[in-house]
Amino acid sequence: MLNVSNVTYQIGKEILFEDVNIKFTEGNCYGVIGANGAGKSTLLKILSGELSTTRGNISFPSNKRLSFLKQDQFKFDDFTVIDTVIQGNQKLYKIMMEKNAIYAKEDFTEADGIRAGELESIFDDMNGWNAESDAAILLTGLGVDVSLHYELMKDLSGNDKVKVLLAQALFDNPDILLLDEPTNHLDSKAVLWLENFLIDFENTVIVVSHDRYFLNKVCTHIADIDYKQITLYAGNYDFWYESSQLMLKQMKEQNKKSEEKIKELQDFISRFSANASKSKQATSRKKALDKIELTEIKPSTRRYPYVNFKPEKALGDDILKIENLSKTIDGELVLNNISLTIGKEDKVAFIGLNQRSVTVLFEILGGHMEPDSGTFKWGDTVSLGYFKKDNNQEFKKPTVMVDWLTDYSKNKEVTYVRGFLGRMLFSGEDALKKINVLSGGERVRLLLSRMMIEGRNTLILDEPTNHLDMESITALNKGLQEFGGVVLFTTTDHQLVSTTASKLIEFTEDGRIKELVMSYEDYLETR
Repeated sequence: MLNVSNVTYQIGKEILFEDVNIKFTEGNCYGVIGANGAGKSTLLKILSGELSTTRGNISFPSNKRLSFLKQDQFKFDDFTVIDTVIQGNQKLYKIMMEKNAIYAKEDFTEADGIRAGELESIFDDMNGWNAESDAAILLTGLGVDVSLHYELMKDLSGNDKVKVLLAQALFDNPDILLLDEPTNHLDSKAVLWLENFLIDFENTVIVVSHDRYFLNKVCTHIADIDYKQITLYAGNYDFWYESSQLMLKQMKEQNKKSEEKIKELQDFISRFSANASKSKQATSRKKALDKIELTEIKPSTRRYPYVNFKPEKALGDDILKIENLSKTIDGELVLNNISLTIGKEDKVAFIGLNQRSVTVLFEILGGHMEPDSGTFKWGDTVSLGYFKKDNNQEFKKPTVMVDWLTDYSKNKEVTYVRGFLGRMLFSGEDALKKINVLSGGERVRLLLSRMMIEGRNTLILDEPTNHLDMESITALNKGLQEFGGVVLFTTTDHQLVSTTASKLIEFTEDGRIKELVMSYEDYLETR
């Protein structure tokens, strides 16, 4: 279906891909993975034709239609939501616009009538009469309210714009669908809908995502970018990971056997090469030695941070008691008489579509906002670490990274502080970067460094996986699982919730909470 033939892509002196040959076939979903900077998004842009190859070519049948998830939220500001979605099929949209323009003419001519008839025939063949209803079905599935379908794009929130652009990519059953981080800014309900859509999708899908659960759910193959090559593996993400680890283990074991054989032969040669009666055997052993090759094991270019939260003091029995907490913001009741008790072994995931209420609760518990009524009390032994969802204010000043982190450390030794930066992949000169120029992912990793160096025994985490790559999310997941303290968190990462939370609390739309006695998977199914 989509052929990649001898493709090389080079930026200046840097080669991202070299002589890549792949066939993406119909009916399969390919998850593209690789380290930061490996070229995942670049690959999709090359496949879409947005970027040209340095060498080689991309081809697919001329009668097939390729659709690519747009990232520019402002490109369609002057179009209605429905028209934006229908532009997912440009040929259909142009015919629709030309047809409407002809009918809008005051001096409608015979030639106009003939042309309108031709367009009506093509429009009918393309199932154009169902275009608006098909677009509406996609929008509703992704959670864009019906009341917004004929509003202008510029009047929508950022999250709704993302959903509209995703609906545009999915519109009218494209033959090849390219999706770059499609779950970003989607709530759990929209993600579940998208998973089911892609599972039922019968054409070709190529998707870049940092969501491990999403890749496991929808992918039939994994395309791994490493060492300037792209290698295809059958199976989902977990199957790729287990297979790659098994291959690495087997290669190491084979090398170990080869090393033992080499040592044995070398010992024999050194002992008997000077002995005339054994010289023939020694020569034979030397020839055997020359033939033994150690398999070159290339460690992955992926770099995993090391997340390890170690509390400096133990927790007592009393952790947190919330009683009748309420908060109204701009006339909206965000927290509606919340009461909750947290125990010393709780790792609580706050879930549901009402993420605003979660953030407001965390802001109050973190001491950054006052409730209108009700009370909350932390236990005397609690030391609190808080990861804010909106952390822009933390990074306004041009402070050097190592100096910034030193301010939060009891131990002011530079080597001690640099050790915590190193855990989060800030080594050497990186530690001297100014915090006001850090990327989103770097900011999150630095904030996690601070939480580790502070040694708190209770953590509040508001969407900590935003901006993180898959390797960093995996490390954070492991760190929270092993953490011996209390965690209150919310995240869109399915696997983090499933493997970390001991308790699930849903925020309903009216600002109330509901403690759930079920797994996260069962919760999503009931929704």
